[in-house]
Amino acid sequence: MPQVAARITNEQEKWLKDYFRTKSAGAEFILPWVVDTFFRAITSIKHSFSDSELALIIAAHKNLRIQPDNSSGDYLRLRVEDACNTNQLHNVYGISRETLEAKLCRLNNTDATALMVWAAAFWVSKNCSADNISEYIKQY
Repeated sequence: MPQVAARITNEQEKWLKDYFRTKSAGAEFILPWVVDTFFRAITSIKHSFSDSELALIIAAHKNLRIQPDNSSGDYLRLRVEDACNTNQLHNVYGISRETLEAKLCRLNNTDATALMVWAAAFWVSKNCSADNISEYIKQY
């Protein structure tokens, strides 16, 4: 099985040691579960949005690093609203702000966070650039 080196906080390390025999055992349990949960959420979520809406969400997450304390539905809606207000992204992508906001409001915090991580990941992926957002939407 491939090895992954992840940075965790002291609090997270303590939690893993408290709940599992070792930190590694905890990480080996948690990481695959999180990855599977993320991909199931993204697969489901993407069917609720048009490609243009997803492209707008990706554009709204350029140069954004997702932090645990700003991963929620409220923050996602704020991020998209700000991008529309500042850069008129709803006009750029030809979509209704009201329709997009209604769809975003239906997401729970876990789904909203998955969507934010997916959108922000586009900008740090070695295989993606602003020229191939549509390819990213279809493939990932």
